[in-house]
Formats: sequence, C-alpha cells, structure tokens
Amino acid sequence: MSTTSIQSATQHFLHLEEQYGAHNYHPLPVVLNKGQGVFMWDVEGKRYFDFLSGYSAVNQGHCHPKIINALIEQAQKLTLTSRAFHSDAMGEFVEYITQYFGYQKVLPMNSGVEAVETAIKLCRHWAYLVKGVAQDKAKIIVCEQNFHGRTSAVISFSTDPTAYQNFGPYMPGFVKIPFNDLAALEDALQDENVAGFLVEPIQGEAGVVVPDEGYLRGAKALCDSKNVLFMADEIQTGLCRTGHLLACDAEGVRPHILILGKALSGGVMPVSAVLADDEIMMTLKPGEHGSTFGGNPLACRVAIAALQVLKDEGLADNAQKMGNLFRAELQNLQSPYIKTIRGKGLLNAIVIEHANKEAAWDLCLKFKEGGLLAKPTHGDKIRLAPPLVITEDQIRESVAIIKDALAVLD
Repeated sequence: MSTTSIQSATQHFLHLEEQYGAHNYHPLPVVLNKGQGVFMWDVEGKRYFDFLSGYSAVNQGHCHPKIINALIEQAQKLTLTSRAFHSDAMGEFVEYITQYFGYQKVLPMNSGVEAVETAIKLCRHWAYLVKGVAQDKAKIIVCEQNFHGRTSAVISFSTDPTAYQNFGPYMPGFVKIPFNDLAALEDALQDENVAGFLVEPIQGEAGVVVPDEGYLRGAKALCDSKNVLFMADEIQTGLCRTGHLLACDAEGVRPHILILGKALSGGVMPVSAVLADDEIMMTLKPGEHGSTFGGNPLACRVAIAALQVLKDEGLADNAQKMGNLFRAELQNLQSPYIKTIRGKGLLNAIVIEHANKEAAWDLCLKFKEGGLLAKPTHGDKIRLAPPLVITEDQIRESVAIIKDALAVLD
C-alpha cells in the first residue's frame, strides 16, 4: 500500500466521524480495525501495544478465542428474550457469578453506568424499606474527583466541570467529601439519613489515584458502625486489573453492594452487574427496576466465559507481577519529565511535568509513532493499563517505546 493511499485511508475514516458523528470525544488520530491479545492494528496495517485496554474492559486481551467462541455459539441459538421470559443462559449465569464472588443475588445490566444507577436505586430502596429513613430523605456519600459515568443522575455528584456544566438541574441527595479522607467520611456519616457510601477503590479517571493502605478497610468499618451500605464501583478496578480479583480484596473488604462492568465481557459487548445479599437485593419487586437487554442470553454466556478466562489464566497474579515490573522499569528511566509513577497491578499512570501544557498529549502522539497507544486524562496524566495477558518481554518492549518517546519533550 502506497504512503498516499495509507494516509487517505486514515483520513477517510477520520473525516466520516468528523462529518457524521457527535463531537463528544477527542480521540487520538488513529483508526483501528483489528485486535488480538495485547495488540491492535490500524487501517494502514501498523501494529500497536494497547495501553488503554478500552478503559480496562479488555483485561483478557482483545478477541480472546474462548470468549469469542462463547459469543458465536450463543449468537447462533438465542440472543434476546427480554426479562418477560426465562432463559437457560440466565439461570446458569446468575448461579455462576454469585458463587464466583460470594454473594446471594445478582442484578445484571448492560453498561457500567447502568449498574451504578442500579446500585443508587437499590441503596435508596433499602434505606426506606429496611433502615427506616424518611421518604425522599436518603443521602449517598460520594468522593470528589469521582468518575462513575455520565448519566444525568451520576453527573449530579461529579466535581468535574466538563462533566456537569450546562447539564442541570441536578439530582439532589448526594454529599461530596474528599477521597482518601476517613475523618471526612466519619463526619458525613453522622447524618442519620445517609444510606450509602459510593466509592472507587482506586480513582481511575482522576489519574489512577491510589488511597492510603487501610482506607477501604476503615471506610467499610465506619459504614458498618452506622448501618450504611458500602458500595464499591469496581467497574475499572475489578476483575484482576489491580492484581487481585477485586481491588477491595487487597484489604479484605467485602462491599455490601458490588458494581461490575467493562471486563465482565472481556470487551466483547456491554455487560454489567450489581451484586448484593438478600437483605438488600430482595427489597426490589417486579416492575421496580429492569432493562430489556440486561441479562440477555448472549451477555450471560459471554460473561461466564470472560470470568472463567480470568481464573484459568491466573490473570490476577500476572497483573501483580507485570505491574511491579512495569513500575520498576519506568522508575529506572529516571526521566525528569515523569513527576509521579503510581498504580496497582496493571492499572497505572504517570504524571508529566513540563512547561508545555500539551506535553502529555504530545507524548501520546509520540507513543503512537513508536507503536503504543495511550491517552491522557485531566491534562498532565497518562493512564497506562495494558491487557492483563501481557508478558515480561512485551513490558520491556513497551517501556523502550516510552523511553524513546520521552525525547520529544527535550
């Protein structure tokens, strides 16, 4: 393929998106059409390391054959019944996932933010029916710099102006406190109308902000003492990403409500889930919550396969080992432009220090030239989170690309 036709292929697809798609994203100028394992290829045939993993949706690697086979097999039989009827796949899935995570009940949904909305509704419902909070008075504590999605309810408690400005009026009933601050949580919990505490074990979108050791354990204990539900949004941190099955597992914390998504399908389709025990989940009665596609047979088979791959391939252990190696190798670069290296497992970020405010974006463009894809978040931070199937040699090759790219900041 000539250079001219290569450029015209990329430009063609970029033009189509620019012309006909809403401008609600600012992607890197690369057009992808194939993925396998830790790699993706663009329309020009160039191969890249994927260091975003679909915001941690592709933990098992792109197009994992076991997950794709489960998808194809079920797609040829039955894809959707709606929840008006039962399916064999649904029965097997709900048994599998509840036993996998040790909860009594699961409510399956589609996108991650749908699961967050479900958890919010469930928490409020429990507060009125079980805890005895006065009607319409329930409050949920959230953390500043959170990211739980972009629906109207969820942006109502965002502290990111880009997410909430000019989208009001906002839903009431949320109390914002600093992340990683147990004293602030304890203070907020004095309000008897508090029903739940919604938290990301590690704040991903904020730039992989890892709380102090003991924060999650302390937060759960405080919630228990006030009969408040501890709700963990493990959509990005869960499913082996941080070196444990769940990020909460690192501190031995079992959330009252567990929220999962993204890698629950291995990046194959939107699948999310909310897990809780009977006292909480069984407050919901028919007609009070649901989704046409939630728990569809296709999603159920894909999710079972995706969870099985995590276990069969020991991806939590690999994430732990490769994450330790990756951070050590980045440290060894001794770059004056890397102000901070932080993360757990294979959920990592670097903070760039440079006079140029666009330095992180420029660096990501240079990564792309070298064959690695990553994306800045909040200006000076770059999230680095490859699929969990990455090998030691691939880590070292990736760090070499990062090292070469840093020269663009000289």
